[in-house]
Amino acid sequence: MMEIYPAVDIRDGKCVRLLRGEFGEEEVFSDDPVAAARRWFDEGAPLVHVVDLDGARDGNRPNAPLVARMVSEDISVQLGGGIRSYEGAKSLLDMGVRRVVLGTVALEDPALRGRLLAEFGDRIAVGLDCRGGRVATRGWREQTDRSAVDVAREVLSEGGTRVIVTDIDRDGTLEGPNLDLLREIVDTGIEVVASGGVGSLEDLARLAAMASRAPELVGVIVGRALYVEEFGLAEAIATVEEEFRCSRNG
Repeated sequence: MMEIYPAVDIRDGKCVRLLRGEFGEEEVFSDDPVAAARRWFDEGAPLVHVVDLDGARDGNRPNAPLVARMVSEDISVQLGGGIRSYEGAKSLLDMGVRRVVLGTVALEDPALRGRLLAEFGDRIAVGLDCRGGRVATRGWREQTDRSAVDVAREVLSEGGTRVIVTDIDRDGTLEGPNLDLLREIVDTGIEVVASGGVGSLEDLARLAAMASRAPELVGVIVGRALYVEEFGLAEAIATVEEEFRCSRNG
C-alpha cells in the first residue's frame, strides 16, 4: 500500500514551502515546525518528511535542534538536507531519526553512499531531485548531467532499497506529479517515493492506481496541497486506500 508522507520544510526555523525549489519564492506556513510535524503525525501520517533547507543549500544544519525536538516527542521523522558525512548520518540515526535521506553527498561521494547503504540498509534513502530527468544538487542550485534512472540503478546495485524522486519543476506548483519520470524509475526495481506537484485527490488516486500495478511505488510526499487545504490528510489517506483497493480488484 502506498503511504502518504506530509512534508515539513524548515528554513530559518520556520515551516515553509518553496516554489520549484527557488529560495526567493518562499511562503511561510508556520513559525513552529515541530507543531506542524506533530499535527501530521497525530492525524495519521506513518512518518513526516522533514527537509532542512538551510542544510541542503549550505551544508550546515542550523535547524538540527528542531529535529531533535520532534524525535524527543516520538514523531517518526524522515530527514534530508545537509547530511554530508558518515558521522552526521550516524548521529541522526542514533538519535532516533527513522530514515536519513542522502542528497548532494550521494552524487558527490559514491563511496560514502555505498558505505552508509551497506551499514544501515533501509534506514538510508537517496534523494533524486530532478530537472528534465537529470539530478540536481546543493539545494537544487547545481545541475549535474547524471540521469536519475542511472543513479537509481547504481543505488540498487549497492544494496539500496529506496529513492525519493522529486520533479523540481513541479514542486510546489500543485500541477500534478510527473508520472512518466516515476514510471522510468519504478521500472528499475527500486522502491520509489514520489514528490513534487501533488495538488488534488485525483493526483493521489492516479498514483495509487500506479502503485497497485507497480508495488515499487511505496509512497508519496505531499506538501503545499495540505497546507493550503486543497484536501485534508484523512481524505488523502482514504483516497489512496480506496483507489489502491479498487485498482487491485478491478
